[in-house]
Amino acid sequence: MTEYSVFANPDFDPNDYANAILAGEPYPPPTSDSKTGHAKSLGTTKSTGQDSIGKEDISVALSKLTFGIDDVSKQIKSLVTAHHEHLLGQAASASSLSGSLVSVRSGLNELNNSLEKLQQRVHVPYEALQELVVRLRKLQEAADILRRTSRFVILARRLQLQMSEMKSGTDNSPSTGASQNLDVEDDRERAIAKAALTISEISAILDGPSVANDSSDTFGATSLRSISAVAAFEPFVEESKTQVNTEMEQMVMTGLKTLNQTVLASSLQTAFNLGVLPELVSNLLHDLSQAVEDRIKSAFDLSKISKEALSKEPASNSSQSYRSRVRTEPTNVTAPQWAAALWGRLEAMFDEMAECCIKVYALEKVLKIKKNPNTLSSFLDEVALDNKPSAMFWMSLGVALDKYFRDSAKASAFLQQTLVTGYPKLLRLFHQFFSRIAVHTDTVYTDTHQSPETILVLRSLAQLEIQYLSRSANKLNETITQAFSGGSRSPPSTTEASTLCRIAANEIDSAKFDPLLVKSVAKNVATCLDSVVNKADNMMIRDRSALSLLGPIATPQHLLNASLATFLYQSSLRLSQLEGEHNAGVYKLIKPAIENIQDMYATLVSPMQQAIQREISAILAKLHRIDFGQQNSMPSGSSLCLRELSEKLSFIKDEVLGTYDIGEAGRAWIVSIVKFTIRNFLLHISIAKPLSESGKLQMTSDMTELEFALNSFMAQNNQSRRGDNLQALGEEYRALRAMRPLLFLENQDLSSPEATSHLPPIIVLHHILVRSTIPLPHKLHGWQEAEYVRWLDEHTEQESWTLIDGGLSHWERIAEAEGTDTQEANVYAALARTVLKNCRERGQAIGEV
Repeated sequence: MTEYSVFANPDFDPNDYANAILAGEPYPPPTSDSKTGHAKSLGTTKSTGQDSIGKEDISVALSKLTFGIDDVSKQIKSLVTAHHEHLLGQAASASSLSGSLVSVRSGLNELNNSLEKLQQRVHVPYEALQELVVRLRKLQEAADILRRTSRFVILARRLQLQMSEMKSGTDNSPSTGASQNLDVEDDRERAIAKAALTISEISAILDGPSVANDSSDTFGATSLRSISAVAAFEPFVEESKTQVNTEMEQMVMTGLKTLNQTVLASSLQTAFNLGVLPELVSNLLHDLSQAVEDRIKSAFDLSKISKEALSKEPASNSSQSYRSRVRTEPTNVTAPQWAAALWGRLEAMFDEMAECCIKVYALEKVLKIKKNPNTLSSFLDEVALDNKPSAMFWMSLGVALDKYFRDSAKASAFLQQTLVTGYPKLLRLFHQFFSRIAVHTDTVYTDTHQSPETILVLRSLAQLEIQYLSRSANKLNETITQAFSGGSRSPPSTTEASTLCRIAANEIDSAKFDPLLVKSVAKNVATCLDSVVNKADNMMIRDRSALSLLGPIATPQHLLNASLATFLYQSSLRLSQLEGEHNAGVYKLIKPAIENIQDMYATLVSPMQQAIQREISAILAKLHRIDFGQQNSMPSGSSLCLRELSEKLSFIKDEVLGTYDIGEAGRAWIVSIVKFTIRNFLLHISIAKPLSESGKLQMTSDMTELEFALNSFMAQNNQSRRGDNLQALGEEYRALRAMRPLLFLENQDLSSPEATSHLPPIIVLHHILVRSTIPLPHKLHGWQEAEYVRWLDEHTEQESWTLIDGGLSHWERIAEAEGTDTQEANVYAALARTVLKNCRERGQAIGEV
């Protein structure tokens, strides 16, 4: 089979082969890559066959081809003979398949005939119908164009009439009377609104798609501008639109300027009819906000301030001064003129701010009132802004104020100093601004309520307020530092307290008009007053020398503490007066600081009060060194301890209390000392035992001396006033006066409430026990007289009665155990129990009441 490989090649071409034989060339040609490669692959198996085919002659080639054909025929015959059964089966299958193919061909022919008939019935009518539909759509489009054109012409003629009405209203308004002027203006405004609505509809017809072409498979909207009848009216429509826009803008400006809601509503209705309402409102808000921002910027322009200040100078000064350039900072001489120019420009700025704010609220009010007749939604909803116009204006105003206040303070030391120093004045301008717009807006700025808009605007002053508060705090701190600068050699006193309180009150008063600023200043004052307490605490002398009452003069340590106490008392007293001058919220902020000062004052005074009481108690305790039980000895005057007490009271009055300038507190302190002295004196003399008649006379003499000393202690005080005498003491003085007759009462009268009405029950009980042989309570417990008196001073009356009652029971048990004769003593015990019973009954009656 290798001999026939050339003929088995898929690229074999008989013509090329024959031509190669005739030409004597090899086949396949060596110039072809593919054929050369194929020849090479064949050359490995056949060394002499086809490689030399080109060199053979034609006869040989023909003989070979003949031989090859015969050989192939023989092979085919042998293969058919070998496989005849299989081939016969294939022939039979092919014969049966041909019959089936005939029936299929018949069915296909019938199907083709049916398709031709169906095409005649469906496709041809469809094409005709499609052509008719296209023709109908063109007719509809033409009809729609005619309809729109007709509507346009009708609207254009209507617009001509409306523009004529506008023109006639404009021409006739000057000639009409005042009574008809408003009617003419109303007619003209209505004509403008109608013209705007007509123009809006015309624009929709010219620019919008036709109704007939709204389906998804339209030919596209046809513009009416190409129609001659429409094009003829187009210039008039554009001119009318321009004129209506101009009239509408003038009406808006007039309405905002005069705050005429009728004119403003008509202009907004016109803008809505024109379809430019959102754009108009946005532009108005932008213009108003920009005008305010430009005015704020101009108010802080140093070059303009300089020119204005120079223009106000006297002519002589202006002619003599050399002005090579405009100054950006004033001199010490021109600073007042610059400040006056700045405040004048700020006042003008706030006036313009108020006008623009009122215009914004007027615009917003009309936008809320006017409604879309189709959707019934307000114009405010129609404009679809990010926020309400008023909120947008306040936001832009707050940003502008914050920016220019901050930048101006940073750029100019003059502006910063003027604004910080005059911060209350600047804040008053804000108050005037809020008051002016409150009539037209819902803005509120009072002590009890502040609108969010006012807080938003006032935040722009945050840096100035911080600097103002720092300046205020520095002023207070400097005053406090100066008050304590003398140290222990020159401690603060009444003068320094007056200065401090005056400055604190002035600072609060200067901010009183603003509810927020006054609270901030009050916090500042409270912080500074806390530092007063700290400085006083550090300066206070806590040594025993500050409490020494040895005399003859007060110690320097005591004088220092007394001066500090005077300073603290006068400060707290004068600061407390602020409660009636300011509202509760402000005073509440400084009240804790005032209470701290009062506590510090008490810390300074309390040790001295206790020292005075201890000194008086120690002197009165010396009464028990006197023998009041002597018989037949007449008193030769008051006892030594009373004379010592009189001298000590004189020292306390002159050298101790005289160093304090504490007003009513000093008088109350004197009264408390006198009452304490009387109570302790009565307790001491009530337990003096034994007691004879001469002893009673001595006690009476001592009472007279004590009364004289106390009266002198009160009456000779330079702080005394009318009525400050012993009679004003009340119960203590009446008890002192009632002690004399108690000494000389009969035994049976000791238990009578009427006979001992002004005396404390414990005094009566003591005197009963002194007359008897029953031991006094301190003797039963082994106490000293001073300890017992101190115990009575620290406990209640009920506890002292219980102590007496217990002592009586204890004495009775001991006497019974020892078998002592108690017949005489029992009389006094019964008197004591009667007094105790009366006391308890009176106490229960008072409790029930």
